[in-house]
Amino acid sequence: MTSPNREYLRSTIFGIEDSLVSTTGLIAGLSVGAGSKDIVILGAFVAIVIEAVSMAAGEYLSDDAIQEIDKLKRHRDKPIISGLLMFLSYLGAGFIPLLPVLVFEFPQSVWLSILFALIGLFSLGYLKGTLVHTSALRGGLKVLIVGGLATAVGVMVGSLFEV
Repeated sequence: MTSPNREYLRSTIFGIEDSLVSTTGLIAGLSVGAGSKDIVILGAFVAIVIEAVSMAAGEYLSDDAIQEIDKLKRHRDKPIISGLLMFLSYLGAGFIPLLPVLVFEFPQSVWLSILFALIGLFSLGYLKGTLVHTSALRGGLKVLIVGGLATAVGVMVGSLFEV
């Protein structure tokens, strides 16, 4: 049996991590590939909102499917809450790497965007480690490394397809 708190924590962590990685990779890739602050801001806003909605819908539908399969209704979590948590965590976390682009000079702001996202990833892993009673430092480093590698892919793709 999965407790609702466990499922909701999973939805929230997944939303934050995915948004930090996706948004930062997109911002870095567009910055390198297009070199236009306007394109970066437009792309980031569109991606954050669409991905938040998409992730929330996917979370809701997958949780709903699990409940439909489980005829005994042992799962106490509510798919609508999981979907809402996914939406809010993805949407909120997406603005962490976007904020520097909005506030600071472009293209230097991209480095701050990456830094903010990496700090966010480490903090997320650290908090997760604390909440699940494992090594907080190890959790922080794990999320930082995985997310950092994904961000690097965004920069590489942007460099390959520069316009």
